[in-house]
Amino acid sequence: MSNHGQAVPLRVDIVSDVVCPWCIIGYKQLEKALEMLSQPFDVDLHWHPFELNPRMPQEGQGLREHLAQKYGTSPGQSGAARSRLTELGQSLGFTFDYFDGMRMVNTFRAHQLLHWASEQGRQTALKLALFEAFFSRREDVSDTKVLATVAGRAGLPEVEAMEILSDGRYTEVVRTEQQYWLDQEVHAVPTFMFNGGYPVPGAQEAEIFVRVLSKVHTNDPA
Repeated sequence: MSNHGQAVPLRVDIVSDVVCPWCIIGYKQLEKALEMLSQPFDVDLHWHPFELNPRMPQEGQGLREHLAQKYGTSPGQSGAARSRLTELGQSLGFTFDYFDGMRMVNTFRAHQLLHWASEQGRQTALKLALFEAFFSRREDVSDTKVLATVAGRAGLPEVEAMEILSDGRYTEVVRTEQQYWLDQEVHAVPTFMFNGGYPVPGAQEAEIFVRVLSKVHTNDPA
């Protein structure tokens, strides 16, 4: 997500989880919006941790069972939602490969790696690789070996990734950042902030992001 020419600096903060389908949809809509604008932006993108299911055990839970238990979603509603997401993802250039045995998993380890990746200048690369791993490649993003492999795909050293996951060096900093966003009343993801302004919740349509970015460019608070 980069632009050239007389680009306007734009800091984008996104609070999200790697197993949230609307988080990747929202990102792709933002990406589309930036391409639609005649004004180029020099985007400085920062991803922040949010766990949809912080108490999820490491073995995870069947997705259908999880949705029924947490939201009261029926099998028919679940299937319709999957079809809708698959079609929407396809229109935005992202593949959702839902399958019957899909499981919701714990994402805390993934968020630890993402914090490390931010220090290496590879955070967005890793975030997108994690979305792809979970939704497109049917991989368990709670598994340390899988996470190290995904880190390698994102241009990060796999051995160091395994060390980070083993020693938990980023545990406290991730917990602190998660609490910060909760204290900021961010209780749903994705949530976007532009140049430190008011939060924009949800996976908005590209046209909505275009309007928001136009206001950011003109410093219009309305």
